[in-house]
Amino acid sequence: MTTKISILAIDLAKGSFQVCAVGPDGAVVFNRAVSRTRLATLLADQPACIVAMEACATSHHWGRFAQSHGHEVRLVPAAYVKPFVKRQKNDRADAEAIAEAALRPTMRFVAVKSAETQGRAVAFRTHQCMVRQRTQLINALRGHLAEFGLVAPKGPASLKLLENALADESTDLPEPVRHMGSIYVEQIARLTEVIDRLSDQLETSSKTDEQLRRLCTIPGIGPVTAGAVAAFAPDLDTFDSGRNFAAWLGLVPRQRSTGGKARLGSVSKMGQTDIRRLLIVGAMSVIRWVVRKGGSANRWLAALVARKPKMVAAVALANKMARMIWAVTTKQENYRMA
Repeated sequence: MTTKISILAIDLAKGSFQVCAVGPDGAVVFNRAVSRTRLATLLADQPACIVAMEACATSHHWGRFAQSHGHEVRLVPAAYVKPFVKRQKNDRADAEAIAEAALRPTMRFVAVKSAETQGRAVAFRTHQCMVRQRTQLINALRGHLAEFGLVAPKGPASLKLLENALADESTDLPEPVRHMGSIYVEQIARLTEVIDRLSDQLETSSKTDEQLRRLCTIPGIGPVTAGAVAAFAPDLDTFDSGRNFAAWLGLVPRQRSTGGKARLGSVSKMGQTDIRRLLIVGAMSVIRWVVRKGGSANRWLAALVARKPKMVAAVALANKMARMIWAVTTKQENYRMA
């Protein structure tokens, strides 16, 4: 008689996967390592059950694969699995801990992302990677030329000064330095071309996609931030309120409360890093504009900037922007200032 399996807990890897099968009574049916090919066969042949995994790099791929064969997929955040690991950490213990965590009635799960959503994430991350590489090359060139008395401000806008200095024959630079400098300039130009092309694609998407266009109506949110929200945020209808979404992004104070006494610390920095960073950058740009203009039609923001340091005000505004994102998305309306 074949033992019925109610949950398959999988500790993911590249080539060797640990699978812990648990029966309806909670007893472990088997806990063994399988290859990539055998895991795909197991998921295809196994009658519909719960498939639990840690939410990690390849979990969404395997989640979609399991769903295509009729399984219910539960992706558990890694931080929520750790308390269930018994004694020493190994693949067997991890797989058992995943099964235990997935069966908790109050456990929170990560939604399986579609291939299209992950494609948006790849496009966003590629853009950010190219920007970081360009910044690295510009800083390296600035550092090298500073050794010869040629100093330029930070940022791509000052690159022309360095190019002119390299091209100027009267500049006292050794020939190897000019040659290496030209290599830097060529690489920076190639990256700038790619970055501009990716930025144009993001901007085009923000104009044609209704959801992205709606997000761009919020002050401080542009095509890049809107694209990050579309790529990394789950379905916002799963959050009960905008405050919950802001907490998911890590834009709320860290709590160390006990004995009925509330102790709030600095921002928690939990949740999605990319969206949180972009919201704070966008909030800072709005605050700079308010400071430059000497006021704002938004009385809450004007009072906040007047009494708080800029970064504290930026985090508070980013929290409010997160709640605006939830509101305009769930209500299917453009932003309008109250």
